[in-house]
Amino acid sequence: MGSYKAAKATASQTGMDISVLSVENYLADGHTPMMAQYHSLKAAHPDCLLFYRMGDFYEMFYEDAEIAARTLDITLTKRGKSNGDDIAMCGVPYHSYGPYLAKLIRAGYKVAICEQTETPEEAKIRTKAEGKPASKSLVNRDVVRIVTQGTLTEDELLDAKSNNYLAAIGRSRDGAMALAWVELSTGAFSVQCTDNKSVISALSALNPSEILMQSEPAAPQNQNALQGFQDHNSALFTALPPSLFDSENALQFLKNTFQLGTLEALGEFSKAEISAAGALAHYIHRTQKGKIPYLERPKQVISTAIMQIDAATRRSLELTQTMIGERKGSLLDAIDRTLTNAGGRLLQNHLASPATNLTVIQARFERIAALLDEPDLHRDLANHLKATPDVERAIARLTAGRGGPRDLVMIRDGLVQSELIRAALQSNLRGKEAFHNELGALTQKPEIAALQDTLKIALHDTAPMLARDGGFIARGFNAQLDNFKMLRDESRRLIAGLQAKYQADTCLDKLKISFNNVLGYFIEVSAKNANGLMAQSKDAASPYIHRQTMANVVRFTTGELAELERDITQAADKSLALELEIFENLRALITENAEHLGQIARSIAHIDVCSSHATLARDEDYSRPTLDNSIGFSIQGGRHPVVEQSLKRAALDFVPNNTDLGEGQRLWLLTGPNMAGKSTFLRQNALIAILAQIGSYVPAASARIGLIDKVFSRVGASDDLARGQSTFMVEMVETAAILNQATERSLVILDEIGRGTATFDGLSIAWACVEYLHEASKSRCLFATHYHELTSLASKLGNLSCHSMDVKEWKGDIVFLHSVKSGAADRSYGIHVAKLAGIPAPVLQRAQQVLAQLEQGGNSGKASRSLADDMPLFSAAMASTPSLSEAANAEIIERLEQLDPDSLTPRDALDLLYALKKSLKSS
Repeated sequence: MGSYKAAKATASQTGMDISVLSVENYLADGHTPMMAQYHSLKAAHPDCLLFYRMGDFYEMFYEDAEIAARTLDITLTKRGKSNGDDIAMCGVPYHSYGPYLAKLIRAGYKVAICEQTETPEEAKIRTKAEGKPASKSLVNRDVVRIVTQGTLTEDELLDAKSNNYLAAIGRSRDGAMALAWVELSTGAFSVQCTDNKSVISALSALNPSEILMQSEPAAPQNQNALQGFQDHNSALFTALPPSLFDSENALQFLKNTFQLGTLEALGEFSKAEISAAGALAHYIHRTQKGKIPYLERPKQVISTAIMQIDAATRRSLELTQTMIGERKGSLLDAIDRTLTNAGGRLLQNHLASPATNLTVIQARFERIAALLDEPDLHRDLANHLKATPDVERAIARLTAGRGGPRDLVMIRDGLVQSELIRAALQSNLRGKEAFHNELGALTQKPEIAALQDTLKIALHDTAPMLARDGGFIARGFNAQLDNFKMLRDESRRLIAGLQAKYQADTCLDKLKISFNNVLGYFIEVSAKNANGLMAQSKDAASPYIHRQTMANVVRFTTGELAELERDITQAADKSLALELEIFENLRALITENAEHLGQIARSIAHIDVCSSHATLARDEDYSRPTLDNSIGFSIQGGRHPVVEQSLKRAALDFVPNNTDLGEGQRLWLLTGPNMAGKSTFLRQNALIAILAQIGSYVPAASARIGLIDKVFSRVGASDDLARGQSTFMVEMVETAAILNQATERSLVILDEIGRGTATFDGLSIAWACVEYLHEASKSRCLFATHYHELTSLASKLGNLSCHSMDVKEWKGDIVFLHSVKSGAADRSYGIHVAKLAGIPAPVLQRAQQVLAQLEQGGNSGKASRSLADDMPLFSAAMASTPSLSEAANAEIIERLEQLDPDSLTPRDALDLLYALKKSLKSS
């Protein structure tokens, strides 16, 4: 990599900061001025791919070029040599770099965007002022932004309905821990106290794209936990110097960022919270190069105010994505009826962090009830929401200096729709009562109303994405701009008007105004008609000025014509410059009012989420659950929200089931065969509880749920080979987390604990887990198992109740009824399930024999040895395979060889089949 690689190696050996290496250092090393400039900028951003602006391309060199060419599948070329080695090079177009940037960011790279900060003309003037030849001028360049996974704001780089969080983990000197996170594309900023046990659960809820940590090693237990999170998450981990996490430095940076003398007005923040929030703000300042998008002031999240759901449970329940990482098939996909992007992101946030505050949940229920009771209001709101653009992200882009005219149009249209939404709610009594908080936020302040009026007058209905394309300011907004546009677009008409004026003034009908590249615009008359104008031109008071005499014509000009010519030739440039000035003024107005605009956008998002829940309840026949502070859990006619919709698409009905984990039966022991629906039943109860606590109606005839603090799910099995953990080890780790953390207010669903090891070991572990959950945790629990021996615990444990999946035997087969009944299953039906799966008949027959002997012998060692001495499986398979005699085989082959299929009628073919079948039987 030439001198940069050498400099990097030297810096590593000496401890020197490589970013101090200047252009002069590289010039002295023999580089051209342009490459010296590149090396200096690259040295200041060694962990980034450098997009180095050269004309109409972003160029990359050396290792950056090799990485980019490989990742983007673009051509790798070369540009000269460095210390005898070819300089690798590749580039992407400046005007369409977005898709290339997106691909690099998704691949986990950071990209530093380097722009030209002056024009070539400005560079020449500067070079002359420095006493250097203009020919030696080099356009100044600088990095204007660092793009990372957590700092995206562009629509084309983001999922419109998903949050893109940047998170930071902070610690105080006393060991306390906190988490801060921001959604840079909307400005939402939050902090939360946490600890080593709950930080992974909090990160799982956020699913951040990038996580900031101190560069020094973390505590071993925390490091292991974070490593596990990283193994199951695509987040980019970024190490920052410990000084950025120092609470004193962080406090000062936060005060400067939000222009506050103290943070006390925002709440009582711990030192750990300040550490995390300050490091986060500093990183945003560094990556945005000072152009920070609008940020809300940090809000504290109290961990007890949200339901705790660990990472394993989120994966098991497939809340926001399926096991294979897709949104389709998840709970979020099944319930999302939002009509705005902001509403979709808020719904995802609610689902990630269900509430435990009864007042908050009941208020959401009331809003849904109001919309269901007032279908006209619901319809009107839906129509307005459909037309509402993504104001949140438009604000972020504009305040960061990356927005365009379309973002202004989005804010204008969003304000129009907010007024219509407010009017619809205000005119409806139920709506006014249920949405009174949102109505307060939607009521415009005078400055917002003035901004809306300005945007209505200023902007065309359609606008380009980039301000530099111009043409987005409407006529009538600025008289000077209108004049420039008129000059630009109507130059012919203006010249024709001036020509008619001069013809009338001189009484020369053949006078005309012409144009060439040398003289520009000029007045032209024939030589024989020029005497009068020539005489006038000698008069100082005359407007006509002689320019040129030709053989047949004489040319003149006027001050008016010269001014018009100047205006016409400069009109396009002046028009664009003035539009850009107006754009900046409008952007400044948006920035000044960003806080209130953000409140309006968030209120519309809350309305959209409630509208979505109401639509879901109406379309899918969901009911309003009853929540209280008890520890009850009663579901009547409960259904799995995802499976039910899948069956409905196939025109099939879902079989509902009841659940009651109330007094005397808070732990259900569920038995029954595989494929009977145990896992579906377990999951549906957890999903109903989560839906209830996000403030949604639920798929059940009725539901009464005592508020749940934590939900745990251990359903399904998987290896974690990357970390050297078997299926059974993963199962035990997840079970340990449940037993250590579950409380009386928790809901636990467990399936087949202990199945990954020997029978007696597994049974022993499952037995002990049931006793612990009953006696110590006292959680509400659904425990599914194939260990029928556990049902004997019902006589010992007062709050354990046995239930099973109902099946029906019919002519040697079983029919799964998918319903839950009281009592234990009398058998497992494993061999029946194996038959359904297509296991060969000899294997099934042998399995029946083995099962009968084991049941008689009690799985003793003697019985096992007896089975091993008698292994008829393969002989039985041979015996069960029919064989043909050589004569019969030859006869059948001969008949088939003589067969002419084309001459057979359908009846002849059927007769032949019967004849062949008869031959087989007789043989």
